[in-house]
Amino acid sequence: MNSNSNINAYIDAHKDRFLNELFELLRIPSVSADPAYKNDVIRTADSIKEKLFAAGADKVEICPTAGYPIVYGEKIIDPKLPTVLVYGHYDVQPADPIELWTSGPFEPVIKKTELHPEGAIFARGACDDKGQMYMHVKAFELMMQTNTLACNVKFMIEGEEEVGSTNLAIFVKQNKERLKADVILISDTGIIANDIPSICVGLRGLSYVEVEVTGPNRDLHSGLYGGAVANPINILCEMISKMKDDKNHITIPGFYDDVEILSAEERAEMAKAPFSLDGYKKSLDLSDIHGEDGYTTNERNSIRPTLDVNGIWGGYTGEGAKTVIASKAYAKISMRLVPHQNSDKITELFKNYFESIAPKSVKVKVTPHHGGEPVVTPSTSGAYKAASMAMETTYGKKPVPVRSGGSIPIVAMFKSELGLDSVLMGFGLDSDAIHSPNEHYGVFNYLKGIETIPYFYKYFADFKK
Repeated sequence: MNSNSNINAYIDAHKDRFLNELFELLRIPSVSADPAYKNDVIRTADSIKEKLFAAGADKVEICPTAGYPIVYGEKIIDPKLPTVLVYGHYDVQPADPIELWTSGPFEPVIKKTELHPEGAIFARGACDDKGQMYMHVKAFELMMQTNTLACNVKFMIEGEEEVGSTNLAIFVKQNKERLKADVILISDTGIIANDIPSICVGLRGLSYVEVEVTGPNRDLHSGLYGGAVANPINILCEMISKMKDDKNHITIPGFYDDVEILSAEERAEMAKAPFSLDGYKKSLDLSDIHGEDGYTTNERNSIRPTLDVNGIWGGYTGEGAKTVIASKAYAKISMRLVPHQNSDKITELFKNYFESIAPKSVKVKVTPHHGGEPVVTPSTSGAYKAASMAMETTYGKKPVPVRSGGSIPIVAMFKSELGLDSVLMGFGLDSDAIHSPNEHYGVFNYLKGIETIPYFYKYFADFKK
């Protein structure tokens, strides 16, 4: 491995190109949830194929699925060396609501922020996950150009992460031989702060459902029928309110049966991670926090399960007034799960409870969308130690192991299908507004990832000798 100064020299020499290439990707609106963007999603896959070839991969192909394609690439320098399988995704969340963006969601620009004084890239997908995925392509290029690639590398970049990765699981099951590796490296998580590196060692699972409440067979005049027939919107709100008690404890029978309970010692260890409650509230413009009684903010968003309404609609929402009782009301609801909970079981418990609390005056329908299992990755493995040493090399301090509140359902799938643990070495910040208007990713973070990743390969190869 070249010295850190030589790595930085390569990055400095090519920084503008690295940024411009990422900007090209960010300009393509690869929104997997909306069929209107189908051609753009496919165009993004084609672009990544070209970039992998240009970076030095020997084999790159677009692998069709029943949905959007998977880009697969590899560079095998010596079959005797360990192999790193890099996972990322090129699809992005919808940009809505567009009017809340301060610049075009697919027109990347660099702006300075309080947490990114050197500038941040504002665009949908900048952090989740195009920017973090593309760090690996550029780090691979760096290692190829400096003749320092210490491991074989395989890339698996999908286009359906934001809609559940259904076809990825099929692809993995059908390509186990091709995907053989020693570890999976993922950058779809973050760090505590730019001066406090961290590595994610746990993810929550997910159960995501859509509910429909139907009352009368058509929209009704709220004067002629109001008070005499069920209003599905009112009832849906009442049913949702019954999902939690006054201590913000989820009321679904059996919901907590399998929840992992951490010991006082484990919770005390978690509490050592740097955290400013005042800073947290300020960054979100909150006067106070909210959550399950008996747990801290960091515990609520990592080691405890949740239930949240992600969207609710029905009736008339246009300009002016239209006095109707809607025939139907809808909501999308997500439940984040912790170790030992099972997404299929939780979905079934939700469905049974939701149907049980519906009054006879309405009909209800629960449609499961997608789910994933919670996972805790070992912090004692050589792969974790390699990631820790890599970050310590480039940040000058040892990273803190943390559990994330987010979900990457494919991590558990990789373990069950490929028998591989994943290293979750991300570089984003919680404040980067992923899934929200004005998503951004620090220029510092993007370049720091490109600088750090080659050290992971070096140290991982050392551990495997």
